[in-house]
Amino acid sequence: MSIWSRIGEALSALAAGESLTVVFDKLRSHPERSIAFTIAVIALGAKMAKADGLVTRNEVAAFREVFQISTEDEKQAARVFNLARQDIAGFEEYARRIGAMFQSTNGDSPLCDLLEGLFHIAVADGEYHPAEDAFLSRVAELFGFDERQFVRVRSQFVPEAEADPYDVLGVAPEMDMAEIRSTWRKLVRETHPDRMMARGVPEEAIKLAEKRLVAVNRAWEQISEGRA
Repeated sequence: MSIWSRIGEALSALAAGESLTVVFDKLRSHPERSIAFTIAVIALGAKMAKADGLVTRNEVAAFREVFQISTEDEKQAARVFNLARQDIAGFEEYARRIGAMFQSTNGDSPLCDLLEGLFHIAVADGEYHPAEDAFLSRVAELFGFDERQFVRVRSQFVPEAEADPYDVLGVAPEMDMAEIRSTWRKLVRETHPDRMMARGVPEEAIKLAEKRLVAVNRAWEQISEGRA
């Protein structure tokens, strides 16, 4: 059974009235966390796409860019997306449940991956709407992120929201270069596909790492040049 069939089964259970608590509890084990991750992106992405009052083709296309869907899975993936759009559960409940799941198992890395996927969808139509910013800010808050972490992720996707390179790496200006270099290398390692899959990101969504790697490397270059 493909990942899309398994996701479809979980969303069908939600549509049939099964609670988020029960569904996510079933997906808590490591092999199933990628299903929970994908459901969160689908559900939150579908709800966020309506935050600015309009679901555009670009936003739907952006979802397809995040999740590489094979030809044989296209029909099932379309069903999954339609189920998510029809669901009336509030986005805050999804954010709380997925946040609790990953905070208790892998720290905040999968949640950062998820937030990046939502930003990818948000900017797909060429505009970052204030309503989308408010939506994503609230999701980040429910994930347990502080303002600095949210700004760091936003800077990877919103050109006018360029962040301080020290914030991007999560380091302090007073740290020595050896410590900063060590942090930079750690962040680069965390974007490796094997690392991402180990923390619950499905293979279909590894594309999420691209913008993070660009931002992390750019921040390191800026700091290195500034210290030279």
